[in-house]
Amino acid sequence: MRAQEVVERALAAARHLHGCAVLVRESSEAALRWANSTMTTNGHTTSRRTTVIAFVEVDGGVAAGVVGSSAAIEDTAQLEGIVRAAEAAARDAGPAKDAAPLVEPDGADPTWDEPAAETSIGVFGPFAEGLAEVLAGPHLQYGFATHELSTVWLGTSTGIRRRWVQPTGSVELNAKTRDLRGSAWTGASTTDFTDVDARALAAEAERRLAWSTRRIALPPGRYETLLPPSAVADLMVYLAWSMGGRAAQEGRSALAGPDGPRVGEKLTALPLTLASDPAAPGLEYEPFLTATRSGEGISVFDNGAATRRAEWVREGAIGELVYSRAEAEEFGTRFTPAGENLILTGGSQDTLPDLVGRTERGLLLTCLWYIREVDPTSLLLTGLTRDGVYLVENGEVVAEVEHNFRFNYSPLDVLRRTTEVGATERTIPREWKDWFTRTAMPPMRVPEFNMSSVSLGR
Repeated sequence: MRAQEVVERALAAARHLHGCAVLVRESSEAALRWANSTMTTNGHTTSRRTTVIAFVEVDGGVAAGVVGSSAAIEDTAQLEGIVRAAEAAARDAGPAKDAAPLVEPDGADPTWDEPAAETSIGVFGPFAEGLAEVLAGPHLQYGFATHELSTVWLGTSTGIRRRWVQPTGSVELNAKTRDLRGSAWTGASTTDFTDVDARALAAEAERRLAWSTRRIALPPGRYETLLPPSAVADLMVYLAWSMGGRAAQEGRSALAGPDGPRVGEKLTALPLTLASDPAAPGLEYEPFLTATRSGEGISVFDNGAATRRAEWVREGAIGELVYSRAEAEEFGTRFTPAGENLILTGGSQDTLPDLVGRTERGLLLTCLWYIREVDPTSLLLTGLTRDGVYLVENGEVVAEVEHNFRFNYSPLDVLRRTTEVGATERTIPREWKDWFTRTAMPPMRVPEFNMSSVSLGR
């Protein structure tokens, strides 16, 4: 059954309800994997998931129930069963705290009747040619590349009919010396792999491996630290995930102040802006909200509402926080859905090598790993460096630190204390790639970044 037919039949089965929203999401994914300089697997998978959200009038208000199924939908009876299950879930849940009028349609979607987008192994064509050369090189190569086209159809009882195709691609390449003492990582995000050069990624990894010919040990401590765009992305993603309006209103987050949320508070004199923008070129995401659950900052009642550019940090000050429509009404603020990309701007046009060239003594990181929150009231995070920490002296990389560090630092303090910011470029967060891929970040210089202890893992 076509996705559009699934939507219409489910909505027809829900005519007796207060309202209904139906989402059908089809995913087409291709992947390559390699290890020990040998291709190991490649493949293509497809999947579909249907979600029905039933809105039911109950004593005290309107309730919402959500039921999803990954089973193939063959007939109307199956859909009716899902609708009835969602209705029962709503009645069991009772009145929803996030209840709001269902979103009304805002024009027709000319792509509604189009089929799901499909990718294939062929998307890796030019990239795979370069990868073959890389695998034949002198170092051991490990990594994987994925490309997904996810098509979603959203239909509601108010008449909304929207479709969106989301491309998501990424590659991670890990090069190791033959004795396995040296390890270097590079990665990239992409929409279609036409802009990813395996040779260039490998060349950067090889440059870092060359730095490991001299190795030194350094004690824990506070170091001037150069964060490459990937490491900045991992820290800023966690900050974006922490921009919940309700938590700030109720004094439960680092964005809470003595008199309410700290919106407007200056973090830095640098003109830094951290934003999510569904129309950002090359980083686009759904222009309308699709929600299959309710929680802080998100509500199933908001399905179909337009997403928009949100500036979480604006010109160095805390800008906006995330609110569902019901929360915005409750707190007297603006509806602000969370974003699915993240862009930090406001730096110079300098590259990471430019920052290295101006460093008297400091550390250059590759990426971060195993990031966890220590204290939500200050947004203190802990985590590990990974795949290369390098000592910079007098503008040159002079050695690789023979171990990794555990760090303790807040992304808020990264913004507060950074003294130099370079040019924004598309990058990929190493830690959060599986959940958040679309980022553009600059390199940054952070004095006295806290390396709290030594970690012996590579």
